[in-house]
Amino acid sequence: MKLEILTPEKSLFKGMVRSVTVPGKKGAFMVLNNHAPIISTLSRGTILITTQDFVEEEISILGGVVEVKHNTIIVLVDLK
Repeated sequence: MKLEILTPEKSLFKGMVRSVTVPGKKGAFMVLNNHAPIISTLSRGTILITTQDFVEEEISILGGVVEVKHNTIIVLVDLK
């Protein structure tokens, strides 16, 4: 899957991933390959990324929005 995480100032992450867990407003959820299309608001919390090489990365956010469509994940976040 392709993942891109953006703030108004810069790109935080861009690359291929195995999974992404995001802090949704109604609870955290994981996105895997072939996930159903979804748009969701995000709460304060941590985005957990697992890359193709099984390396895990974490990004702390204050909130944002995620869109998943056709194995492409776009996350717009606020860090301040």
